[in-house]
Amino acid sequence: MTDWLPLSPAERSVAIEVLVHGPLSRTELARRLNLSQGSLTRLSKPLIESGLLVEAPWAGASAEARQGRPSQPLDVVADSRSFLGFKITDEMVYGVVTSLRSDIVARLDRPLTGHDPKYVADLLAAMTAELAGRHPAVAGIGIGVGGFVREYAVVGESPYLSWRDVPLAGLVRERTGLPVVVENDVAALVEAETWFGAGRGLDRFVVLTIGAGIGYGLVLGGRRVPYAEEDRGFGRHWIIDPQGPLTPQGERGSAVSLLTIPSIRYQVRAATGRDASYEEILAGAAAGEPMAARVIGEAGRALGTLLAQIANFVMPQKILLAGEGVGLMEVAGDTVRDAVRAHRHPLAAPIGLETKVSDFHDWARGAAVLAIQVLVLGGTGG
Repeated sequence: MTDWLPLSPAERSVAIEVLVHGPLSRTELARRLNLSQGSLTRLSKPLIESGLLVEAPWAGASAEARQGRPSQPLDVVADSRSFLGFKITDEMVYGVVTSLRSDIVARLDRPLTGHDPKYVADLLAAMTAELAGRHPAVAGIGIGVGGFVREYAVVGESPYLSWRDVPLAGLVRERTGLPVVVENDVAALVEAETWFGAGRGLDRFVVLTIGAGIGYGLVLGGRRVPYAEEDRGFGRHWIIDPQGPLTPQGERGSAVSLLTIPSIRYQVRAATGRDASYEEILAGAAAGEPMAARVIGEAGRALGTLLAQIANFVMPQKILLAGEGVGLMEVAGDTVRDAVRAHRHPLAAPIGLETKVSDFHDWARGAAVLAIQVLVLGGTGG
C-alpha cells in the first residue's frame, strides 16, 4: 500500500472536494477551489501517484462536469482502505467497517460488562482483530464516546462510563498498532452528516439528538463549530419550562428533564410506581394511557419549543433530529409541530426538519468518518 500522508493544506482541499462531491472533472474541481489548471495539476499529481485519487470513467460524473476539460474525472479509490468505527455506550460497543467514503460494509457488536479502561481497550482490540481479519487494509480506528474529549485522544469526562482523564487512544493503539482517533460521539455524528449525510452542501446545519442525553451540533459555513461545553451536560441547564418536571439528571424544566429517555421513564415510574421501557411508554401514550400521554405530550411540546428556539437564533437551512429517542415524533409529532408554530413568527419560513431513525451503528460510522478526516486528510491520531 502506498502512504498518503502527509497532505499539504492545498492537497487536502482537493482530496476532500473529490471525496465528498466526486467524481469531478479537473475543470469543475478547479472552479470549485478557485485554482488554475496548472495549480490543480500540480496538487492532484501526488494524490494520484499515492493511490488516494484515480482517473475514473465518466460514468457517474455529473453533466456539468462533462462540459469541462475532456479528460477523465478524478475520484477517490473508495475501497483502497478500510476504517473501523466504534461507538461505546454504558452496556455495549457497536463496531463498523467502512470504506473511504464511509459506506458501512460490516458490523460487529459486543456487550460491555465493565467500564475499567484497560478492559474496554482490550475489548476494542479484540473486535479490531476480528474485523481486520475479515477486512484487510485497515488504515485507522475512530472511537465515539459520550463525554468530553481532548485532542482526539483523551476522554476528559464521561459520566456514562465514570471516566476522567482516560488516554483511550493510546491504550487502543498500544494493543492494535493502528492510529486511533477518539471524539465526542455527537461531534462525530455531526461530522459524518456534514460530509456524507443530511448536511452535505449546506452552510448552516444543526444536529439535535435525543436519547440517553441531549446532543447538539452546529455547522456554520460548512464546518462544525466546536465549543468548550461539548457534551458536558449543558442540556440540563437548557431551561424550556421553568415550571416543568424536576428529575435527577437535570434542572427543573430543562431539556434533559423533559426529553431524555431516562427522565421520561423516571417521571412515569414516580407517578405510577411501575417501571416501563421507553417503547412501552410511547405505546401507552399512543393508546391514550393518561400518565404516559401526559409525559409524552410534555416531551413533544418541549421538543417543539426547543426546535423553534434553535431555528429563531441560528436560522439553519436544516435541523436533523436523530438519536434513539426519535420515536417521540411518531407519537407526538403533531404536538411538536404545534409547539414549533407557537414559538415562531407567523411569517417565518418553515423549519427544514429531517428525522433520522437510526441505531448506534450510525454513531459508529460517525467515528469512522472522524478517522478518515483526521488520519487521512488532516493529521495524526493517538
